[in-house]
Amino acid sequence: MKKTESLVYSSIGLAALFLILVASNYLFSFSAKRIDLTEGGLYTLSQGTKQILRGLQAPVKVKLYLSQGETVPVQLRSYAQRVEDLVREFKSVAGTNLVIEKYNPRPDSEEEDAAQLDGMDAQQLFSGEQFYLGLVVSQLERKQSIPTLSPQRERLLEYDLARALARVGSPERPVLGLMSALPVLGEKFNPFTRQSSEPWVLANELKRDFNVKPVNLTADSIDADIRVLLVIHPRDLPEASEYVLDQFVLRGGKLVVFVDPYAYFDQQPGPIPGVGGGGTSSTLARLFKAWGVEMNPGKVIADLVYASGGGQRYTPTVLTLNRTAFSRDDVVTSQIETLLYPFGGAFEIKPAEGLKVTELVKSSPNSMLVDNVVATVSGEPATKGFQPENKTRPLALRLTGKFRTAFPDGKPKTDRKPAKEEPDLRESAGENSVILVADVDMLNDGAAVDVQEVFGRRIVVPSNGNLAFAQSMVEQLASGEALISLRSRAAAFRPLTVVREMEAEAQTQYFGRLKSLEDELQKTTDKLQELQKARGTALKSAQILTPEQQVELENFRKRVAETRKELKDLRKNLRQDAESLVFWTKVLNIALMPLLIAIAGLAIAVLRRRRQAPA
Repeated sequence: MKKTESLVYSSIGLAALFLILVASNYLFSFSAKRIDLTEGGLYTLSQGTKQILRGLQAPVKVKLYLSQGETVPVQLRSYAQRVEDLVREFKSVAGTNLVIEKYNPRPDSEEEDAAQLDGMDAQQLFSGEQFYLGLVVSQLERKQSIPTLSPQRERLLEYDLARALARVGSPERPVLGLMSALPVLGEKFNPFTRQSSEPWVLANELKRDFNVKPVNLTADSIDADIRVLLVIHPRDLPEASEYVLDQFVLRGGKLVVFVDPYAYFDQQPGPIPGVGGGGTSSTLARLFKAWGVEMNPGKVIADLVYASGGGQRYTPTVLTLNRTAFSRDDVVTSQIETLLYPFGGAFEIKPAEGLKVTELVKSSPNSMLVDNVVATVSGEPATKGFQPENKTRPLALRLTGKFRTAFPDGKPKTDRKPAKEEPDLRESAGENSVILVADVDMLNDGAAVDVQEVFGRRIVVPSNGNLAFAQSMVEQLASGEALISLRSRAAAFRPLTVVREMEAEAQTQYFGRLKSLEDELQKTTDKLQELQKARGTALKSAQILTPEQQVELENFRKRVAETRKELKDLRKNLRQDAESLVFWTKVLNIALMPLLIAIAGLAIAVLRRRRQAPA
């Protein structure tokens, strides 16, 4: 009887526990809380993205084109799932103002036709089949497409999606002001060269996304509709124009400035007709001083790590910068692979109170500043007297915070009378951003692109990331504070760096043994030649070997066989160690937490048993 009652009570208890669990899940679903324990917050949206999503005034549709099936590689299927998860996370914040539609564009289907109409790019698999991985964001008649979602841009996935949402939410293209002493927008006639010039490729690229409005170097004010101002080589800029830029920043305008201690593509006239006097320089002396920034207009940066060329063309002042020079956490530079930085300068920075500095690009510690007069020296003379400073220097940086005026005494006196007098601003009302780069030549077509003529058509091919770098800066600042605050995300794919280090170490050992084998071969060959010389005969291919030579050759063959066996064992051990490490890494990642929970459960059960046991 007691056993029956115990069974009934246990059944009722289990049923009650089940009902409580179901009810709890149902109640908690209305106020779901999740904890992101991944390194880098893979599933946590930034505050800037949340601000954009919560600011949507009308429903926005996101059409996901994700090919599915066994033919799609596992890595791409996994990435497609991460894309979908992130879009769902967007939906959880935006609510009903974000509508998600998912399509599987199978071959010869209506979904594939829709993908092609929306401008999606079909990617080719090794099997020859096509697959789609892209999306379209639309609101009313405005549409932004991302034809290909590449795993290589996973760090910028959140930024790309948030930017697309911000763009469709704005009915007009932003206005970009362009101020420059160089013919960036082209010119019909240059009185010095007596020739016309085409717009720079940079200008044509910017015109695709912005309404580009030229701003004169001597302008009395910046038009109110200009939110972002791009200043390129402000050569001989008067203080009154610096004041205009100062007031533009204080009113909330975003500023991107390219200055240069030695603008190679802007040669000044020399004392001898027909011979240039060297590159010109530019700076913003008053503004830089107020912001705590210094750039010596008489010195360029020389860097032996990033130097270009070789032999007599070795030029340490023409830098070929790679990933190690860029901030990988910043949206602007996270996807840049290489920059050509010719005859550029470097900054010294002690930011003024209220400002924060972010280094976007930096030199290596094996660098120093050299005088402009030796900027173009190459070959061996370029490294004479080189003394590295053993510290990195910022080549491009972002200043963020509340700016104060560089003109506390008011506007400098000029002969020009402005059309409209405006009150002097003393500091910015809120936080603002300014980006500074110490090189101008990197934007010129001669440094940034290769222009080819193919069947009468002008084909422009980027030769580095220079233009993408400039466009990213302008685009980010033009997209508003929400996007400026975004940083690149962590990538879900984490390579097994320990395994790679093991492979690199084994590879070093392998090539070391291979080199040793080659040395043994050379020594044996030399020994054979010495033996033949001792007999007073010449080495001929058809000659019969002496007993001494045969013994030497046989010994060498044995050493070759032994070395090859060692190399084979080395590769085998490496493979076994790598496979073992991968296996135990997966075991720890997958089984560790359930195992710890099981152990904890057993420990609790044992403790309860001990407490319930009679004394």
